[in-house]
Amino acid sequence: MKHYFRLFSKGNVTMRIVTRPDFDGIVCAVLLYAVETIDQPVKWVSPNDMQKNRVQIQNGDIIANLPYNENCSLWFDHHFSNQLRYPVPGLFRIAPSAAGIVFEHYQDRLKDRFAELVRETDKIDAAQLSLDEILQPEKYPFVLLSMTIQPHVADDEPYWNHLVGLLCCDTIQDVLSDPDIRKRSNAVIKENKEYKTLLEAYTTTREHLSITDFRSLAKTPYGNRFLIYSLFPETSVSVKISFDDENKETIVVKVGHSILNRTCNVNVGQMLSYFEGGGHKGAGACRFHHSLADEYLPKIFDILLENDPGGSIVVKTERSDTDRRSVEDRRQKAPLDYLETGGLERRKKADRRSGGEQRKGWKRTDQWQSRRVPE
Repeated sequence: MKHYFRLFSKGNVTMRIVTRPDFDGIVCAVLLYAVETIDQPVKWVSPNDMQKNRVQIQNGDIIANLPYNENCSLWFDHHFSNQLRYPVPGLFRIAPSAAGIVFEHYQDRLKDRFAELVRETDKIDAAQLSLDEILQPEKYPFVLLSMTIQPHVADDEPYWNHLVGLLCCDTIQDVLSDPDIRKRSNAVIKENKEYKTLLEAYTTTREHLSITDFRSLAKTPYGNRFLIYSLFPETSVSVKISFDDENKETIVVKVGHSILNRTCNVNVGQMLSYFEGGGHKGAGACRFHHSLADEYLPKIFDILLENDPGGSIVVKTERSDTDRRSVEDRRQKAPLDYLETGGLERRKKADRRSGGEQRKGWKRTDQWQSRRVPE
């Protein structure tokens, strides 16, 4: 597959785009190639890898749609759980998409170029879709195109790069006419029909909460992420549970507000930041070791069922005074007297990386657990 990044090199300055392989991340790459001097291909990474410092970030890197890293030169993001207390080069704002943030930052240079692409990205990433767009994505070019991107398939990197190159140069009609894109689009339409059947078979409901548990399947199925809301319109929030396809010791949990029944009050990104994840107010994900499932999942369910805008998050995630171990300490069955062996310092560092003490309206406690300041 041809790499298109060389078309947009403007000099010999070493710069690199670091983003995630979803539609928003791909559009961020399109915009950045159009305005910056880029002589490297995109570095595609997952938010979880960024959170756990598994990605080597260097001077010259432009991070978009991912958590901040102090080694980068520019940072663009819009996720609630990633906000910082201090300014950094680039732009952060709670917004429908990270692409919209990049577009805003470079407005003087981009003018109206890519305006339609950014508007559609805002709508898709913020899940502002109609019922017809959910049920018949083939009628809506940008919605269908977004569904051809599969972040969980590492071998798809050539496709992501190919799509960046097409969107930089072509109209949406020309993009969908590309043989690779057309093949993917047809596969998505078929996949969504199969996915609907699996959702109906593996989903249960509890009041306004739908829980889809794919852990009993050998391979996690993927499909239209909005379909669950049309199948269970009485629910206002969904949880999807699965094993990581490449590491069966890791559980992946995805949570989202219904886009058809907007009555969920829980800030999903804020909630999941306490369970090794993060995200937006209306959607997010977390990944954790399977040994923590019996502890984490009931708490997540309870928070969502209580539907409290903030208070229940603290109650459900606080640790006892006698067990102040970090997640990693508990996973390794560390002794409770870990305070004498440096465990508290590890917990402090983890909390500082998560940004917990930086959030407006929160304060520290002697357990190094973020708590809401009483009104």
